[in-house]
Amino acid sequence: MEKPGKKLKKVFVILGTTAGVYAGFRYLLPLVAPFLLGYGTALFLRPSARFLSHRIQVNFRGKCRHLPVGAAGGAEFLILLLLTGCLGYWGLGKLCQEARLLTGQLPFWVEEFDRWLTNGCRAMEETFGLEEGQAADTVTAMLSRLLEWGREKAAPALMANSMTLLRLGARTLIITVVTFLAAVLSLQEMDDLRERRDRSLFRKEFALIGNRVVCTGKAWFKTQGALLFIITMVCILGMALIGNPYYIMAGIFIGVLDALPIFGTGTVLLPWCLLCLAAGNWGRALILLCLYLVCYFLREFLESRMMGGQVGLTPLETLASVYVGLQLFGFFGFILGPLGLLLIEDLVEEWVGVKK
Repeated sequence: MEKPGKKLKKVFVILGTTAGVYAGFRYLLPLVAPFLLGYGTALFLRPSARFLSHRIQVNFRGKCRHLPVGAAGGAEFLILLLLTGCLGYWGLGKLCQEARLLTGQLPFWVEEFDRWLTNGCRAMEETFGLEEGQAADTVTAMLSRLLEWGREKAAPALMANSMTLLRLGARTLIITVVTFLAAVLSLQEMDDLRERRDRSLFRKEFALIGNRVVCTGKAWFKTQGALLFIITMVCILGMALIGNPYYIMAGIFIGVLDALPIFGTGTVLLPWCLLCLAAGNWGRALILLCLYLVCYFLREFLESRMMGGQVGLTPLETLASVYVGLQLFGFFGFILGPLGLLLIEDLVEEWVGVKK
């Protein structure tokens, strides 16, 4: 039986470690994130950069010099950015092409909506004994006021959002430049950084945190990549099943929404299902509802299974840590929650010497 003093010590270590991990994620991580991202990029590029550095030689003033590993890694980084930009441009072009086809159908949809609304107003007038055109005039006036209100609110919102987008663009550019410089310098000073880490008093903690970050990061990327692929394929199949001519674009859009914790597939599928029910299209509404349920249970089941199985957490621990992480840190809480729980467990075990 453990002594009360030992239990109390463990409680204080758990509380202190939890507070330290929370403070680190909340206040320190946003400041050092570009440097951590640059260091991680340097680790990824280091094998190929060292190979190029040893292979490429430059004669300067009669001496044969190797290409600096930082320069080789920086060139690879820029090539990756260029390839990513080209891929994004190609994908955006495809989406715009389908969007143009989609806008071509808008007049037909507006006409169909007008016909449905007119028939509904006539049915209401017949049911309640109203004069012909009275319900239609009332609905038209309501829609006109709604459009006028929307125009009045749209201009200030566009101005505010445009400034927000400009600030976001400038911040993204600064972070990209800092990450690039951090990656180049980390490649150039990698050996020195590792030597200083190994001589540090906290070398065990650094090694423990680094291993956990790498393990959790790999698990997160694998899990999200697999879920995004599976759910997107399911959504594309569902859109094709209901005869949507833009099933690829719609499936990709819904699959990406599902990866965002704030939105999910229900943001599109549930309102769409209600509209189909209102229009009397019971078959399409049933397919959309089944598609939503399939996507929901796929994410709930596979997410905790895949993520927990790779990092060493049970499905219940993974679910709880993801929920707490989302509540505390927002979107990135999905990875920070399990990572924080693992760090707390490992650090407590390291400092107290007793497993949970």
